[in-house]
Amino acid sequence: MDAIDVLEHDHRMVEQLFRDYHAAASARQRRAVVETLIRELSKHAALEELMVYPLARKVLPDGQQDVDEHLAEHMGVKKTLFALDRLPTADRHSDTYPDGHLGGEGDQRVQERTDTLMAELQREIEEHVAEEEGLMFPKLRAALDQQTLDELGRSLEKAKQTAPTRPHPHAPDQPPALAMAAPVATVYDRMRDRLQGRPRT
Repeated sequence: MDAIDVLEHDHRMVEQLFRDYHAAASARQRRAVVETLIRELSKHAALEELMVYPLARKVLPDGQQDVDEHLAEHMGVKKTLFALDRLPTADRHSDTYPDGHLGGEGDQRVQERTDTLMAELQREIEEHVAEEEGLMFPKLRAALDQQTLDELGRSLEKAKQTAPTRPHPHAPDQPPALAMAAPVATVYDRMRDRLQGRPRT
């Protein structure tokens, strides 16, 4: 897959995760989907900011303005992801309830907050995907030759293995500061993932 294919594949995967969240039969399943979304969207955003947007700034006629708009959207997404990541984990015993609802009143408040944040995140992602796939990606495909897109696609796939897995809304979002901050964030994120038993890639 070339770079555009890789990014669009990520978008389709995230859309499926939102469907999985709504179809989940228990609190544990819903939280697992949330944690997977946090991981995948954090990686996707970091790689776009590090590898795709700097190139778009250079090759697109309105690259500076386009990228600034996308970075602002990323910031909104990262803040929502950060809020989701900080929510307490629901009671693991809630799976025993036949209707899949949470057990205690506190757990119910956590679930309601999770639902609110997930609805907000889905709106943010739908808008962002529509703008990227409808505007930026076609312009990038027209501006870059296929060899460059293929090489960037391979680089993106490889970089996914070492990308940050948590949102960092206060970290730099542009090179060169991003290039220095990302490896530190990655080590920290993956250590937390191990300690908390989060999904890993």
